[in-house]
Amino acid sequence: MATMVQAIRLALHVGEERLGVTDIFGEDVGPPLGGVFTQTQGLKTAWNTPLDERGVVGMAMGLALAGQRPVGEIQFCDYAFNTIDLLKLAGGVCWSSYGDFNCPMVLMTPVGAGIRGSIYHSHSFDAQASRLPGWKIVMPSNPKDAYGLLLSAIVDPNPVMYLAPKALLRVKARPGEEIPGEPGDDKALSKMIDAPLGDRSAWRPDWPKVEDLFVEIGKARVARVGRHVTVVTYGRDVNVAVAAADDLAKDGVDVEVIDLRSIHPYDWDAIKASVKKTNRVLFLNEDTEVTNFGEHLLRRTVEELFYELHAPPRLHAGAHIPGIGLADNLEHASVPQKDSVLAVLREIVAHVP
Repeated sequence: MATMVQAIRLALHVGEERLGVTDIFGEDVGPPLGGVFTQTQGLKTAWNTPLDERGVVGMAMGLALAGQRPVGEIQFCDYAFNTIDLLKLAGGVCWSSYGDFNCPMVLMTPVGAGIRGSIYHSHSFDAQASRLPGWKIVMPSNPKDAYGLLLSAIVDPNPVMYLAPKALLRVKARPGEEIPGEPGDDKALSKMIDAPLGDRSAWRPDWPKVEDLFVEIGKARVARVGRHVTVVTYGRDVNVAVAAADDLAKDGVDVEVIDLRSIHPYDWDAIKASVKKTNRVLFLNEDTEVTNFGEHLLRRTVEELFYELHAPPRLHAGAHIPGIGLADNLEHASVPQKDSVLAVLREIVAHVP
């Protein structure tokens, strides 16, 4: 079964072969590297840009407005902050033209901690992205969703930001998360689409005949069914939440985990249904806790579901610090871990209304 990075590569291949993708570009995206995480190896429309994030976004906007369908990449989201003004412009094209113009571009960027990237390669971008009206923002938690969300992003007529959790890029799919049409043998898939080490000048991928799969943007999934407390999360923290839930199940606490998959638009109906069932909720993500996207969800929960709650809703997010430390203990202290999630969930379920 595919890893997330292989799923992204397969989706981009489908995009350029069947969905009209005209250009895939960014720093080290083209040959010979094929992306810093190898996510663009073997793609025929992939090419390298200068080390210029603003140039990447500006190029994507220009191509999209000229009728092309580009996929640009910011190599790490830590370097996307200097593009905010251009991102705001891209998000406003359809609105400011009263629907006369679209901007069909995808902007990919890896996000989050978990790879010992220290202060320059461990930031999150979901809270900042949520403040960019006009953009759709997605973040997958498994290879199948990575594939399906990217296909949906490619065919969308307006800008979509594709946030890929760094810590999950090498994680393989679990049973039930297969991409339709992919080889069942991991080694066979690797031999077909992973470039060899050394000289790659003569290498060409042997693409499997994968099927189209469009995961609806704005539609959450229930990653784990439960009755006593809800965790609303996305990306890397879906697996963290499920692991914590499995531990709490030994104590008789049944945790429901909602994988949003999409930060905007987000699936409020799924959140509301789960909170009405469990009457307790934790919003979980890696971004810094001050002006966090989870704070918006918490505020809406209080405003609309106050009388459904049996305990105060909680946010568990990253520490409000300038960066992530390189040492394991510093990184673990900077963003939610299973033990910290367990502690917060125990506090929530212990609350007596």
